[in-house]
Amino acid sequence: MSVPTPAYTTDAFFGLEDRWLPTAEGELTHYHDLGEGTPILFLHGSGTGVTAAANWWLNLPELSRHGRCIAIDSIGYGQTVVAGGTAYGIKEWVRHAVRVLDALGIDKTWIVGNSLGGWLAFQFAIDYPQRLLGIVSMGTGGATLTGALAAHSNPNLTEDGIRKTLEMFVVDTSLVTDELVSLRYQSALNDTASDRLADVVAARDRDRHALPLDFDVLARLDVPVLLIHGVQDVVIPVSRTWDLLNVIPHADAHIFSQCGHWSQVERASEFNEVVGSYLAHHADTER
Repeated sequence: MSVPTPAYTTDAFFGLEDRWLPTAEGELTHYHDLGEGTPILFLHGSGTGVTAAANWWLNLPELSRHGRCIAIDSIGYGQTVVAGGTAYGIKEWVRHAVRVLDALGIDKTWIVGNSLGGWLAFQFAIDYPQRLLGIVSMGTGGATLTGALAAHSNPNLTEDGIRKTLEMFVVDTSLVTDELVSLRYQSALNDTASDRLADVVAARDRDRHALPLDFDVLARLDVPVLLIHGVQDVVIPVSRTWDLLNVIPHADAHIFSQCGHWSQVERASEFNEVVGSYLAHHADTER
């Protein structure tokens, strides 16, 4: 299967090299791969026009000092090419992540997940515990529907609509630049994504009710977990982190003040320091 002609490139704004990997019949996964050593799989959120690059461009270069950072466009998002009839949902997105690991020859990994990506990280822990080294999750998805989340269920597919969505993610709205909005809009409209948006959103919202995280299983999770949240997160309330913290035996939490749903962008430098230190500590512990 040939690599598609990109609808847009990530290097000009995000500074990340585009790669594609065959992961199933008719499926080419778009991803970024930086650093060496312990695998760290990055899973993005579910906002309109989201991609791996648009979630992690401020984090991958720094965190690649701590391991091999692999950031993927999940099926239904970005520039990942999917086969006809592809199903979407929490378990399907987790299985896609496993296919990526298999294609790269990776047995066990850390997962860093944002919003939907954090939800996927914990579902991965439930379904494939033997392949997990640990989790870092910020604004973990799968929580009760909020007004901001409801707005994501009926996205306004215009640059103005995307700007309003992104501005809900942050306290400092100056971070939502014209160039970032334009790139998210291009992503939402590109040929491999535009016909999938409704199916992806419907699958996410269906599984919020049909497949909530099994807290009984998470209560037996025996890998390190770091939960990160912004106090001013209006998309996923900080109570979501508190609920998980009370259940998961080896979980720690870091709460950012004056920060919304996008802590890896809004507090990027401190985020990288916190996550890098956590990964380094556990790398030392495992030696």
